[in-house]
This record gives sequence, C-alpha cells and structure tokens, in this order.
Amino acid sequence: MNNIKQFQQMFLAQLKMTLRERQAWFWGIFFPVILMVIFMVIFSGSSNEEFRAEVAIVDENPNETSEMLLAQIDQLPVLEVKTDQPVSREQADMWVMDGEVNAAIILPETADATSLIFVVNKEDEQSATTQAISGMLDKFVQQANLYAAGATPTYDLQFESMTSGNNDLDYTDFLLTGMIALAIAQGGLFGMVDLVEMRRKGLIKRLRMTPAKMSIFGISDMVMRMVFSVIQIVILSLIGVFIFGANLYIDFLSLLIVFLLGALSFNALGYFISAFSKTTEAYMGVANIVSFLMMFLSGVFFPIETMPEWLQPVSHVLPLTYFAQGLRDSMVYSTGIISSSFWIGVGILVIWGIVSYVLGSWLYKTKSIVATR
Repeated sequence: MNNIKQFQQMFLAQLKMTLRERQAWFWGIFFPVILMVIFMVIFSGSSNEEFRAEVAIVDENPNETSEMLLAQIDQLPVLEVKTDQPVSREQADMWVMDGEVNAAIILPETADATSLIFVVNKEDEQSATTQAISGMLDKFVQQANLYAAGATPTYDLQFESMTSGNNDLDYTDFLLTGMIALAIAQGGLFGMVDLVEMRRKGLIKRLRMTPAKMSIFGISDMVMRMVFSVIQIVILSLIGVFIFGANLYIDFLSLLIVFLLGALSFNALGYFISAFSKTTEAYMGVANIVSFLMMFLSGVFFPIETMPEWLQPVSHVLPLTYFAQGLRDSMVYSTGIISSSFWIGVGILVIWGIVSYVLGSWLYKTKSIVATR
C-alpha cells in the first residue's frame, strides 16, 4: 500500500512538472499540430483531384493532317483546350508567357509536315504538369505514327495497384500517422529535460536519501509520459479525421504494441541524452539536432523512396522510421501483427530502447561514482 501511495504522489508531482513545462507542451503537442496543418493544407488539397491541364491549339493553315490530329487531341480528357477554335501563334505564345495556359500545341502547317511543336514557358519547363503533358503527347504521337502506318496496336499497358493491407494510403493518412509518431518521439526526446535540471540542483541525490524508491519514481515518470502520448494521439487523430478527412482503420492490438514499445524507446533515448548533458541548454541542443535529423529522414512528411539513394540507408537506421511505419501498419493498413515487416520494425525499436537505456544508466552510474570520490 505504501508503494501505491508513493506512486500516486510521484505521478501527481511529475504531472504538475510537465504541465508547468511550456517547452514540453510546445514540442509535444503544438509543434506537431502546426506542422501537420501546414503540410496538409499545402499538399492534401489536390491529392484526390483529377489531373487536368489547359492548352492552346495553333492551326494557322488547316489541312488534312492537322484536322486529324486536332480531332484526336480533343478526345484526350486531361487536356482542356482554352478556346473552341484554334488561335494564332502570337496569341498562343502570349498566353504561355503570361501563364494563362500550361502549354501550346502547334499543329503541322501542311499535310506532308511531320512535326508537332510543343511550346512551354521556360520557367515551367521542369514542372510536373509540363512533364505530364509531354509524356502524354509523346504517347499520342506514337499512336498517330502507328495509325499513319496502318499498323494495328497489339499490346497495351494496364495499370493496377495493390497493398498488403486492407486499405489504400492517402497523403492525409500518411502525414497524420507520421506526425503522431513524431509527436510521441519528441515527447520522449524533450521530456527528460527535467532530469538534467534535477541532477544539476542535486534533487536526485536528495531523493535517493529519502525513503522514496527510485524505481517507483521511474515508473511514475514513464506512466505520466504514456498518458501525455495518448493525449497526443487523440488530439492529432481528431484534427486529421474531422478537419482534413483522414481515414483510420485501427488494429488496436498492433497499435498498443507499437505505441508502448515506441514510446518507451524514445523515452530511453531522451534518458540517454540527459545522462551526458550538463545543462538544460546542452540537452535541448542535442535533442533538437536528433529531432530534426529524424524528422526529415524518417519518412514523416514524404516516403523514404523519394529521397536520394545515397541517403536512404541513413533512414533505415533511424528509430522514427520504424515507429512511423508501425503506426501506419496498425492505424491505416490494418496489417500489424500479421506482417513480418511490422515485427522487424518493432525489434529495431526495442534494440534502440535497450541500448539507449543501458548506456544512459551506465553514464549516470559512472558520474555518481566520480561525484562521491
């Protein structure tokens, strides 16, 4: 009963300390919310919209070839012609320069001409829209060549997608689960700053001299941070689902496993950082570097596959990579414990947590021995 009372008192003390710590609230809740809102507003708004591009058509000398090509271009659903009738080259160039159309297509001036001219703005030459239109026109020209040669196409390409889970992953779902992982990770990384201040002021040494058990102190601290992490998940999920339309298909057993092990691992990482940090400023500096490194290299905002190949091996070492993927498996794909990749990621998280805790404990013990000499 005495242990239960100690736990209650220490838990309440830890909770009050956290509520008074503005940095913990900012890095744990407000910062992830701000980042998620910014990225969802920028990137998720057009994620489900059909691709369309507006073009101008120039046919100054109508002929049999240009009429045939114009009729086929009109059948392309993704290309929206700005006017019902072709315009002059000067007008089309002006629209391209002013950005009123994405591109201009110049049809052959004679029936014997073989060139279809594609005009774009130099500033937009490498844009995704320009590349998409260029690819479509290239395929269109190939089909026109087959038609002109009288050849009948034998093969065609059909596109299908599949997933190991039960559901597809939209960008809003991808970003939401990534931000939840980031929020919990930052809660562990920045949440141990109080230990640095307590050690610097001698509070930990005084606590060891009291009847209070250090094991209960550590358990109460971990439980308090678990409660804080649950609040993070709830707030971010509500914002993602009800404001941005994210879809969650939660496998609760998988979520519980990856949540507990992931949160403990990042708490252990924060514990390790606090072990060698002599001041609060030093702790925050190291935690910031680690946080920003993982934030942009762990697939929180964008898939790892989009990164340069030489950088991807770094991502496969970071614990946040596997924590974010584990949350996606358990909150979106609903694969979780039936997936071998899920358990591999959980195993890597556990290794990070054990190594960080062992090293942190060794450093704390070493410093205590040195301080008593």
